[in-house]
Amino acid sequence: MDFAIGGVAAMCACVFTNPLEVVKTRMQLQGELEARGRYAVHYRNVPHGIWTIARSDGISALQKGLIPALWFQLFLNGFRLGTYQVADDLGLVRDSQGKTKVLPSIVFGALGGVLGAASGSPFYLIKTQLQAQAASEIAVGYQHKHTGMSEALTKIYKSDGIKGLYRGVIASVPRGAVGSAAQIATFSSSKEYIQNKEIFSNSPLLTSFVAANIGGIVMTLCMTPFDVVATRLYNQGVDAKGSGLLYKGVVDCFVKMAKTEGFLGFYKGLGPSYLRLGPHTVLVLVFWDQLKALRDFILTK
Repeated sequence: MDFAIGGVAAMCACVFTNPLEVVKTRMQLQGELEARGRYAVHYRNVPHGIWTIARSDGISALQKGLIPALWFQLFLNGFRLGTYQVADDLGLVRDSQGKTKVLPSIVFGALGGVLGAASGSPFYLIKTQLQAQAASEIAVGYQHKHTGMSEALTKIYKSDGIKGLYRGVIASVPRGAVGSAAQIATFSSSKEYIQNKEIFSNSPLLTSFVAANIGGIVMTLCMTPFDVVATRLYNQGVDAKGSGLLYKGVVDCFVKMAKTEGFLGFYKGLGPSYLRLGPHTVLVLVFWDQLKALRDFILTK
């Protein structure tokens, strides 16, 4: 039940934040391996990105990749939040006074992130490729010609097998580990601090909301470079042998980006990343807390 609660909480949040994920994906692919000032900027910021996509691709395009995104959230956060909750239930992340222990929280948060990212990787692959698809005048990155999730999964499996479906997982694992560890450890510590100081003593929901916002900030800053690299690896085209056309792997991607795009290249899409991760983190963790409260209420009846 702990794993199901975590997954369902994230799926609920994803419905609201997927449009920002579409904008983020486009911005991360914009100017791929090109120096600043040498490429057309189709997506200047979040409002402009939303307007551009709605104008050229239609307003429904803001929910591109929603179905695989929901499946990815089910796996990612089912394992991520479920693993942490199990560790918490076993008393592995709190001391004898019930206070959160930072290092174990980071370890179990990272472990859950790794398990979730690895298991949900095929869905993240399809999500990214569907979200990158755009009208020719605003297209960025490699354009995969998918018509939907099932068709894409079938086509990739037929051409490259299981290996093809897990292309890019090597980038998704550190992304999941870093993001999850930063988010969960920060959320738990912040929530505990707010509760101990009785800042919002009459509002558990507001406590979760503020703590989740703090977790979202830390998560965004720590995870964005890995997120950009993961997006690039998942979306790149492949040759007849299934090898990437632009990058050989994570290290190669980091090196090529550093040489051509510089440090700021790793923070492309930072704005939509936070505007997406902030509300997403808040919604996931608030849904998580409320679903756990509902579970406890039902079990005590």
